[in-house]
Amino acid sequence: MDTNKLIALMPELAVFKIVVDEGSFTGAARKLGVTPSALSKQISHLERELSAKLLERTTRKLVITESGKGIYEQCSTILEAAKQAVEYTSSEHTTPSGTLTVAAPKAFLSIILQPMVTPFLTKYPDIELKLKARDGEIDLISEGIDVVFRLTEKPSEGLVLKQMGKVSLSLCASPDYLERRGIPEHPTELLNHDCIYLGETATDHIWDFVKDDEFHSIPVKGRYAVNHSQMRLKGVTDGLGIGIFPDFVIKNALKEGKVKQVLTDWTLKGNYQGDIALQFAQTKFMPARLRAFIDYVSEHLYQYTAH
Repeated sequence: MDTNKLIALMPELAVFKIVVDEGSFTGAARKLGVTPSALSKQISHLERELSAKLLERTTRKLVITESGKGIYEQCSTILEAAKQAVEYTSSEHTTPSGTLTVAAPKAFLSIILQPMVTPFLTKYPDIELKLKARDGEIDLISEGIDVVFRLTEKPSEGLVLKQMGKVSLSLCASPDYLERRGIPEHPTELLNHDCIYLGETATDHIWDFVKDDEFHSIPVKGRYAVNHSQMRLKGVTDGLGIGIFPDFVIKNALKEGKVKQVLTDWTLKGNYQGDIALQFAQTKFMPARLRAFIDYVSEHLYQYTAH
């Protein structure tokens, strides 16, 4: 395909991405200020030019085809490059302004990042900050996310990585519970205790412990499960059982004597521990708002994670 045809297809590729993002021609038309039929004609023309079916149209919904998925990824990359080109020549390249979208695990977002929001927005009045609580895998480009925080021992490849500290997992219970039920001295003793787990998957009640060459996989049980860190901590402080938490979740409760750590000579294996990894897409021209956010978090994060 020659250059003139490629240039002519650019608007239609952008339209295709927006239609997929909105989930319908009606939603995309509302966003672009045109009619659904006009967008449908553009997508049909794009399909003819690419000799590929991109969308399956039904009366109720649109379904993206396998070919469409591949084209969508390329469209996301193209639009991201266009965004960077615009930002490079705009005041955003020198003055922190515009929208910044940040994703992070729920507990990290509410406990660590939330206290920084007001001071950051006060310091940078031209930045609009959007936070998303996300615990799973994230595709930054297709989801329009600028920065993602991960608590992991294996940061995502292909993204710029800035290590912001460390997080470890801790096992704890209330003093009242330990007085009533006893302090476990070995992971296998958890079989005789009430434990509070996430209840998200069929296996997250199985807790793995390592010490030197010794390994134990313990199927714990209990009457309470909740996939919300603060609610799980409340259950622990109320004496309902023993729970596992990232250390920043229980930091204050430990200081106040509301919980005590147990089995501290064992290492817990699981998610949400390792590096505090701040990651973002590689770019030659970093927007000033992104640089401002990274610098601010780097300067202030230690206040919330320091032991």
